[in-house]
Amino acid sequence: MIERRGMLMAGLIIAMLFAALDGTIVGTAMPVIVREFGGLNMMTWLTTAYMLSSTAVVPIAGKLADLIGRKTVYLTGLTIFIVASALCGLAQDMTQLIWFRAIQGIGGGVMMPMAMIIIGDMFTGKERAKWQGIFGAIYGLSSVIGPQVGGWIVDSLNWRWVFYINLPVGVLAMFFIAGGLKSFKATGPVKFDYAGMFTMIVGVVSLLMALSLGGVDYAWGSWQIIGMFALAFVSLFAFIRIESKVDEPILPVKLFKNKTFTLLNSVGFLMAVGMFGAIMFVPLFMQWIVGVSATESGTVMTPLMITMIVASILGGQLVQKLGVRRQIAIGMIIMACGFGLLTTLDVNTTKLTASSFMVVLGLGMGLVMPILTLALQESFPKSQLGVVTSSSQFFRQIGGTFGMTILGAIMNSKSTHLLHDRLVPVLDTMPADNAQAVAPFKEMVETNPQALYSSLLDPNVLKTLPPVFTEQVVPIVKSSLVTALQDVFIYGLIFVILGVLITPFLGHIKLTDRKNEKKNAQQEPEITPSV
Repeated sequence: MIERRGMLMAGLIIAMLFAALDGTIVGTAMPVIVREFGGLNMMTWLTTAYMLSSTAVVPIAGKLADLIGRKTVYLTGLTIFIVASALCGLAQDMTQLIWFRAIQGIGGGVMMPMAMIIIGDMFTGKERAKWQGIFGAIYGLSSVIGPQVGGWIVDSLNWRWVFYINLPVGVLAMFFIAGGLKSFKATGPVKFDYAGMFTMIVGVVSLLMALSLGGVDYAWGSWQIIGMFALAFVSLFAFIRIESKVDEPILPVKLFKNKTFTLLNSVGFLMAVGMFGAIMFVPLFMQWIVGVSATESGTVMTPLMITMIVASILGGQLVQKLGVRRQIAIGMIIMACGFGLLTTLDVNTTKLTASSFMVVLGLGMGLVMPILTLALQESFPKSQLGVVTSSSQFFRQIGGTFGMTILGAIMNSKSTHLLHDRLVPVLDTMPADNAQAVAPFKEMVETNPQALYSSLLDPNVLKTLPPVFTEQVVPIVKSSLVTALQDVFIYGLIFVILGVLITPFLGHIKLTDRKNEKKNAQQEPEITPSV
């Protein structure tokens, strides 16, 4: 039994690490892929396609794990991921690669919650705290080593090996998991909620596409974005109606009546809004204000990831002394402090100062992230373990997409207002012989402020422009960007504070010495009223 457990843990660690690494490694290879295939305007879809399919399938994977067993679902997800990785490596153009990435996302979405679900099966509540902290740290580790691994593969081999490397590693993970994980035999007929699966996929994909494309590829008021939001609303409304009637719902509506389920996932959602806001906008600040390279700006985020790794591991031990509710509250307060520090960033901020702010954020995130899943698993019986575990991952992914969209829209709106008031009058007073250079920037003020920042704050671009741009325009652009980013971080802080405010309403969730499977499948969550 000990050997099987060791084999299984090895398989889980390998599978989670190579799945988590995939995103950061592929990001490193994107410029090379675009040079070979072209299609620069389609590059973002390499990430978007994966994100859409993986997010939509997470809740379905959790439910299927409860219905037909962990082993079948996990090995199926691994197989899809491995086959899709091979297809990505064989792709002959950008369109093929995007479709294969979407298929790969299905496999990744199945794999994402499975490790945490299996940890919930194997260990007692107190043991789970340690292991989930370790597995949470693996995600952080992938962000640190992923770009280096991806760069080495691209430089030494070929970008296709970014995908081919998944094959031997994935097969090794399958071998360990197949040998270490027990098979499950369902008793009686298994009822699949096909209508729920369909409406959830359509609703989630439509919502995420609207959030991803709105304000970027299409105006928020365009028929395309309004149509996607409408389709998402209709589909998700139908999903809720279906889930309230079927025998085996994908995401039981009655779970939302449970205070612990709703509050924990709300905290995860709000935390993700803030977390992705920091990850997305701090590197932009470093590149455009401090003036570091793209590579150097990435190193500013390294302290965040390293601190998050350490805090995730230590948090698994501390929660037994602090308690779930208190640790989540402490972590969210530290995150709020980190965002408060980010609002002080200005044109004089150094790389060292920004990195120190990242340490504070990473500490807060590391204390919270693994505990959310642990608390959900402790509050529900084994019959719902897959559903509640996958819900934690699902709402955090939705929160991340929502955060990037809302905070990005805030930045663009504030930038447009500031640049219109500060920059356009200066551009209008420039000599007529500069009119050809001025016109594109005036248009960007209204349509794409981020492109204007990227152009006017790039030293290589400035060399091609008249000196007056460096003397008069750049200071205005920098001050406008700093003000806009400060607004972004203030709104990010508001979301995190909301997470802090709802934490006290969590009940007292006790970590037990019993394995989840020993709980009665019909019992209510083990929660006492908050004090």
